[in-house]
Amino acid sequence: MALRTNGRDKVSFIPFLIYNIRFTILILYPIVYFSSVGYSFYVYPFIDPFKMINCNIGVLIFPIILSAKISALGLSYSYRQQNEVVNGCTFQIITITSNDLKPMELHGEISAGDEAIACESEPADNTLKIVRHVFGKSNNLLNNAVYERKNDWLLSVDKFYPKVKVTPVSDNKYNLSVTGWEIVIRFRPQYYQKHRGLSYFNPSEYSVWKKPVVGWCSWFAYFDKITEADIKETADVLSEKLKPFGLEYLQIDDGYQTLPIGMPHTWLQPNEKFPAGLKNLASYIRSKGLTPGIWTNVSFADSADAFKNKALFVQDQQGNPALGNWVGYVMDGGNPQTIHQLISPVYQGLNEDGFGYFKLDALRHLKYEGYNSFKNYFEAKNIDRNEAYRNVVKEVRDKIGKEKFLLACWGIRPELVGLVDGCRIGNDGFSYAGLAQFNSYNNIIWRNDPDHIVLSEKEAYRSCTATSLTGSLFMLTDKPGKYKTSPLIEAARRTIPVLYTQPGQVYDVDPSRSALISQADAEMSGSGPRPFDASSSSSTTGLFELEINKPFENWIVLGRVDERDKALPFKDLGLDADKEYLIFEFWTKHFEGTFKKQFIPGKIDTGFNCEVFCFREKLNHPQLLATNRHISCGGFELKEVQWKNNSLFGVSQVVANDNYVIYIHENKGYNFSDIAVKNASVTANEKDGDIRRITLLSTGNNLVNWIVNYK
Repeated sequence: MALRTNGRDKVSFIPFLIYNIRFTILILYPIVYFSSVGYSFYVYPFIDPFKMINCNIGVLIFPIILSAKISALGLSYSYRQQNEVVNGCTFQIITITSNDLKPMELHGEISAGDEAIACESEPADNTLKIVRHVFGKSNNLLNNAVYERKNDWLLSVDKFYPKVKVTPVSDNKYNLSVTGWEIVIRFRPQYYQKHRGLSYFNPSEYSVWKKPVVGWCSWFAYFDKITEADIKETADVLSEKLKPFGLEYLQIDDGYQTLPIGMPHTWLQPNEKFPAGLKNLASYIRSKGLTPGIWTNVSFADSADAFKNKALFVQDQQGNPALGNWVGYVMDGGNPQTIHQLISPVYQGLNEDGFGYFKLDALRHLKYEGYNSFKNYFEAKNIDRNEAYRNVVKEVRDKIGKEKFLLACWGIRPELVGLVDGCRIGNDGFSYAGLAQFNSYNNIIWRNDPDHIVLSEKEAYRSCTATSLTGSLFMLTDKPGKYKTSPLIEAARRTIPVLYTQPGQVYDVDPSRSALISQADAEMSGSGPRPFDASSSSSTTGLFELEINKPFENWIVLGRVDERDKALPFKDLGLDADKEYLIFEFWTKHFEGTFKKQFIPGKIDTGFNCEVFCFREKLNHPQLLATNRHISCGGFELKEVQWKNNSLFGVSQVVANDNYVIYIHENKGYNFSDIAVKNASVTANEKDGDIRRITLLSTGNNLVNWIVNYK
């Protein structure tokens, strides 16, 4: 028997009871029975399930997404499947139900591309709200799904009743095990594009930026008073104080351009505060080992040139260049001559000047006060105003190239998905809330920018912690003198570079903003945050978890930026509640102890205003607990760690002339013998309770081999 659908019609499947020992399910791309061509699918039950002991259900499309077996010895159960299209979103569901409510087991293998992630598909009830991100392939016990980015599908198993475990076995294979009396498998093709409402998300056409984005921006340090001398001084300081730790970009913000902003020369020929010109300044920044970045916007303020070149602008009802707040005269992205004359020269010129990072501002105002407010203009010309809007950014991307980072600013820009590498998700001012409101976008859609970090007494450690643990864009914005004299520089040094992370959840911890992104097409004012922009006020959670997966070990790091959550149950973190974990607080360098089931953290040290806990499963021999180099507690710089023949061996990438501290938990029955080090010297070796603290110092940025011997 074969069933076929075009993906729009409801398909009726014949439910039947299966009285057998097991059967095999083959789910083929992109869902049980779902084909990439015309959304058609075919189902071929080869054997009558009522007559046979073993039933094989197969699909004649490949590659296979899920191959699974049910084990239900002596049980009877029902198997049902259906396909529904609701508001343009396809839902394909299989249910397998034990008729006497006794548990069954499903074991299978999920096949996906190399951009797939194991993740959590929906939030659980009555658990902590935690923003989860992952470095490497996730082994978290909260995972119940695999999301395949390249083809934008989500395969999940409901976990309300059954126990679900998803385990990565290679870059594109995952083992799935499910135990329960009811098993519900859901397949959602075009997950972000349709189910999440991001219509421009075509992930097969672009890749997210995978390198760290760590830098400095001039805006909050100098605002528009910035000068060439300020930039050079900053380059000197950053090169010495922060570049060795992972800072790369120095971005010039508003204040260099000629006013009023207008024709290309107002961007390319700076004002008198920059006498040597932009090319010379970019060269100076590069001479310090940094990548120069620059701010521009899509506004046009010069009325004389606007009226002289009316055809290049959106026109109002009187035939004059349309004028909007914040954006000035509205450049017409639907006119090829506008692109050729007003956009291309600016970004070709800045690219040739040597800039490698571009912050493109006022985009919300071009869309709201510009194209949305004058939609009749585009309708009269039969031009899609979103495509006209994208044309502007497409030209910027084309002229700077794909190898240069492009940041959209400010507010969520769903129309620019696929064109920009990063997006400032909220208003001016660091947004903790935004990290929970768009956590599922980060490094799937683009790199989230929570805005610049000011190293203040109150916020330095908190904002650096949250940014780093979420794998977000990391931009400092203090005057350079602070980096020469303030101990707060340690907050930045220990949190950079930012690891390339992916979300552990494909839902937003706080969905209140992302659920409203379709309203962007209706807005006519960008003066202040819109309901779908990230909030800069109170946040939904103060917990940010980073799961570290290295070839030699898996562990988690949990940032706590406030005290609202008094207890941390291990099951809510995705840890095994039946195992013991060693817990180490990174900022205070305090060993909290060994815990099972849960951990109660207590008061936050006011010297840091946040906490970072490292959770490592306790082993029966001495083990590495943490290092001081990076907030990931070794996730960044450790290349190898192993226990063999009563020795703990490791390889670490260290920073020249920076004390590198290794913290080791020593079990009873093991006595320290000696330590051997290559490419560094041992400057301290101390024991406090169960923790040994070994300090190494290298005069170069070296790979350091160390081995601690026991007897």
